[in-house]
Amino acid sequence: MKILHLDTNHELLINQLNDLGYINHEDYTSSKDEVEAKIANYEGIVLRSRFTIDKQFLDAAKNLKFIGRVGAGLENIDCDYAEQKGVYLISAPEGNRNAVGEHTLGMLLSLFNKLNKADREVRQGKWLREDNRGIELDGLTVGLIGYGNMGKAFAKKLRGFDVEVLCYDIKPNVGDENATQVSLQEFQEKVDVLSLHTPQTPLTLNMVNTQFINQFKKPFWLLNTARGKSIVTVDLVSALKSRKILGAGLDVLEYEKKSFESLFAKTIPEAFQFLIAAENVLLSPHVAGWTIESKQKLAQTIVDKIKAKFYKPVI
Repeated sequence: MKILHLDTNHELLINQLNDLGYINHEDYTSSKDEVEAKIANYEGIVLRSRFTIDKQFLDAAKNLKFIGRVGAGLENIDCDYAEQKGVYLISAPEGNRNAVGEHTLGMLLSLFNKLNKADREVRQGKWLREDNRGIELDGLTVGLIGYGNMGKAFAKKLRGFDVEVLCYDIKPNVGDENATQVSLQEFQEKVDVLSLHTPQTPLTLNMVNTQFINQFKKPFWLLNTARGKSIVTVDLVSALKSRKILGAGLDVLEYEKKSFESLFAKTIPEAFQFLIAAENVLLSPHVAGWTIESKQKLAQTIVDKIKAKFYKPVI
């Protein structure tokens, strides 16, 4: 089986596939059209999010047996069409769920204790203790929308705090010892902190808008380490200004390109200019699952799943 690697990943991925007898080719620079012209020569593709795998690309991939996405989501792949053509889809949410859980907790504690603001001020010679008085997490209700790999990882991190953890998910019976599953109405009545852990789907696209925000009974803090397009940024800014949202930790942004590798190209949107200047907003460049350890775990997960599905040892 010949496999084409379209993004760089941990070296163990190719090394272990080589050891299993697969033929691995790397192409990290060709355009999508150039890759499409040769993709019929390959049975497997491994990528992160370099470009969209659409119907045209899949039609050209006449011998494709699998697509391995070194990450959690598959929204850059036309999954329905791929499955119609018998292409096996592999993702690796197990590989970076712990990293996402830790990053989400870190953003929350940083926001509550104004660490980014305090750090910046001390570096400027300012010693403003009262201005940087924080708040505590204990006693609050943390709500997670989406209770799969990432949501469960964050809930596990919260076990050391005296908090109530609720989850809302379209799938039934996903709650566990770390989070109680509730209706959306109960969720919106109780939470003090909202954390998103959903994939990008038609249901989650632009999900957090003014109407959704105003359905929450209390002002709340917002965390998003999932997908940027789940939040309508202009509506978030409006809620920050009115104090309906008390602060936000955003690892992902509405303005990201589909590859997740870069932000907007030229003009900085007005809403993003507000986020940059806001002291109660913490930003990071889509790195919640981007640790030294997760790079290795993600690669190992992809290898293990390819091996489990396709490897037939020579006897």
